[in-house]
Amino acid sequence: MPIYKAPTRDTRFIVNEVIALESYGELSGFENVSRDVTDAVIEEAGRFATEVAAPINLSGDQEGCTRHADGSVTTPKGFKEAYRQFVDGGWGTLSAPEEFGGQGLPHVIGFAMEEFLSAANQSFAMYPGLANGAMSAILVKGSDAQKTLYLPRMISGEWLGTMNLTEPHCGTDLGLIRTRAVPQVDGSYAITGTKIFISAGDHDLSDNIVHLVLAKTPGAPESSKGISLFIVPKVLVNADGSLGERNAVSVGSIEHKMGIHGNATCVMNYDGAKGWMVGEEFKGLAAMFIMMNSARLGVGMQGLGQAEASYQNGVLYALERRQGRALTGPAEPAEKADPLIVHPDVRRMLMDAKTFTEGFRALCLWGALQVDLAHKAATEEARQEADDLIGLLTPVIKGYGTDMGYKVATDMQQVWGGHGYIAENGMDQFVRDARIAMIYEGANGVQAMDLAGRKLALNGGRAIQRFFALVDAECSGAAGGDETVALVAERLAKTNGELKAATMWFVQNAMTAPNNLGAGAYAYMTLTGIVSLGLMWLRMAKVAAAAAGAEDASFYQAKLVCAKHWALRFAPQAGALRREIEAGAETVMALPAEAFATG
Repeated sequence: MPIYKAPTRDTRFIVNEVIALESYGELSGFENVSRDVTDAVIEEAGRFATEVAAPINLSGDQEGCTRHADGSVTTPKGFKEAYRQFVDGGWGTLSAPEEFGGQGLPHVIGFAMEEFLSAANQSFAMYPGLANGAMSAILVKGSDAQKTLYLPRMISGEWLGTMNLTEPHCGTDLGLIRTRAVPQVDGSYAITGTKIFISAGDHDLSDNIVHLVLAKTPGAPESSKGISLFIVPKVLVNADGSLGERNAVSVGSIEHKMGIHGNATCVMNYDGAKGWMVGEEFKGLAAMFIMMNSARLGVGMQGLGQAEASYQNGVLYALERRQGRALTGPAEPAEKADPLIVHPDVRRMLMDAKTFTEGFRALCLWGALQVDLAHKAATEEARQEADDLIGLLTPVIKGYGTDMGYKVATDMQQVWGGHGYIAENGMDQFVRDARIAMIYEGANGVQAMDLAGRKLALNGGRAIQRFFALVDAECSGAAGGDETVALVAERLAKTNGELKAATMWFVQNAMTAPNNLGAGAYAYMTLTGIVSLGLMWLRMAKVAAAAAGAEDASFYQAKLVCAKHWALRFAPQAGALRREIEAGAETVMALPAEAFATG
């Protein structure tokens, strides 16, 4: 059975020493963020993930969810009990607003919990995770009455929520949706249509499920400009918050999926279901992006979670499995073979995994800080800068993070060799669960186009220029001192230079030839991911170098080795990615469509 232990020591290092969360104590919402508090929350969150969620991950994958004859859905054995412990522990309330029953802690703490839970049991984590996306839209776009009625019960975990976007004939192109919302005399709408791929669409974990559904009103434009957003509860809610009769929404089937079997991914049928508009008519796309941006950061955390869980099991196997001899001679002559970890190629995969996972954890937690600062920083300029940075990097965190999360999962399966292909060992589940993260909440090609096609030009390129300046300032402040820090700064400056050059190439070559942008967008997203990872490793290297004489010196020394690994093994990819971008769309678009057919 696979193992998992939440990486609380590394998380505390990032929160306390790299981000220095306690230093923001003068800002609203950070007043109670002492090191003692954050350490206690991180350790307890890690305990819940390790001891409650992780033990039912493999069994949940094997059992899956069940749809019954009456249309109800039950989750795998142990999920309902684990969710009750999740609610009783207040884990869903960490970063939620205090006015609706949350604890109001910074998103950094909430993100740490999301990683632990996704790593321990991605299917289970998705149930409260989907509710977070729905709550974010209600919080920003909902009426005061909607907030008062729904948010306290969703934040407490009494009710959960979903996002209903996709339909059988359309995925990313939501302008094609056919679900209709017909106004009723009481101010509600009758919602009719079918939605597919609805994660956590039905289950037995909570008393109610608040579906947020995209639909079009009569006479709405047939493009995305005609979309509106509606609250459609599974069980209708009385004015006092008590539950009434069942709404006309049902589960047509549960999708048969490659992975995340413990999460009920449903076909949802709305047959004149009663719903209420969220925000303004035809403004559903803006509300959708609030949900999507929240979800995309959460999916990036899923990439991190699967990387961490699979890495831990890869390390365990490499330490225990004996195969062959070290190239420099027997490492353990008394044994018939040496452990796998003596082999450089196994070490290569483990070091790549460790360097990505620890660097990306820092990027995600720093990104969570930007979410907070975008609302709570002391000045308008600081709030705008934080908003620009997290807006720019959201598609990178989702796209690059899940690409690499899947790569780590497959590499760790490779470490296990043939035994990694055997289902009972659990390595295949990490691969299968990680794969969906590259697809849902906007496939990674869509993330790349969001970054290159939309975010770069936004506000005259203000966000990317701020990012360039941030990286340059970090590099220039690393002169002298520790040689590893200096090396990382030098290589990061070069990778940032490659990113600047690629950006300028887009400016010069994509305006009149949009396919050049489309052909290079994915490489550009990957290049931005490598630079972002390097920024985090430079910051961590600085802290580690300054802590050389600390009690747990080996922890900090390992950080310096990983930082150097980024400089020597990740940074060199930047030049190749820039050249790929500058190749343009010539060969990509050259063949006629029929030339791709075979046979």
